[in-house]
Amino acid sequence: MPRNYKSTARFTQPDPRYSSRLAMKFINQLMWDGKKATAMQVFYGAIELAAQKLKDVPPEEIFVKALENVKPAVEVRSRRIGGANYQVPREVDRKRAQSLGIRWIVDNARKKKGMPMAKRLASELVDACNNTGASVQWKENVHKMAEANKAYSHFAI
Repeated sequence: MPRNYKSTARFTQPDPRYSSRLAMKFINQLMWDGKKATAMQVFYGAIELAAQKLKDVPPEEIFVKALENVKPAVEVRSRRIGGANYQVPREVDRKRAQSLGIRWIVDNARKKKGMPMAKRLASELVDACNNTGASVQWKENVHKMAEANKAYSHFAI
């Protein structure tokens, strides 16, 4: 088997309602056990509920704005040097920032209990749109950790 194979990038198909690849990535992250139709219902229901709460923002912009507010600019990576582990801050690639933002929104929506998933996701999206909520707090914690470990930034990864 040749060792010099370069894998080709695979792109997700855009979602049917908004023609957005980003929305489809979100739906794929939201999906459990291959139930994409259920994940789509939850996502579109959450967008509609969020649009009712945020009347001044168009529905397709709610998700994009929420994701922009959650995406991290820097993160820390562990680096072992001389028997000690250092948390080395580094910039986050655009695609990784997008993936982290989506993951944080979905995870924090799942942590809220006592409501249907569409309502939980809608409240998390509204909070993220308003720059509040658990997902934005997570991003701020990551940024604080990177700021606290700025002294180790010369240990490039």
